[in-house]
Amino acid sequence: MHWKIIITTFITIFLAELGDKTQIASILMSSKTDKPLLVFIGTMLAFALVTILGVTVGTVMARMLPLNYIKTGAAITFIMVGILILFGKI
Repeated sequence: MHWKIIITTFITIFLAELGDKTQIASILMSSKTDKPLLVFIGTMLAFALVTILGVTVGTVMARMLPLNYIKTGAAITFIMVGILILFGKI
């Protein structure tokens, strides 16, 4: 097993998700419903599905496109989203 990949992925995703809108939504749902276990289960199922989709799309893209194209596409997408946020379009 490649522990380095697992640990690096865990740390990256953990830090990226801290304080994001998904975590805030989970906090709000838990406080509104007073059912933290059910909110936890729903949140984990949603994260699992989103992660499966992300890994699947990433795997397919990696097989179809050179890594340079994927990196360039990701960079352009992030820049475009940043510009849209800057001008209040998102």
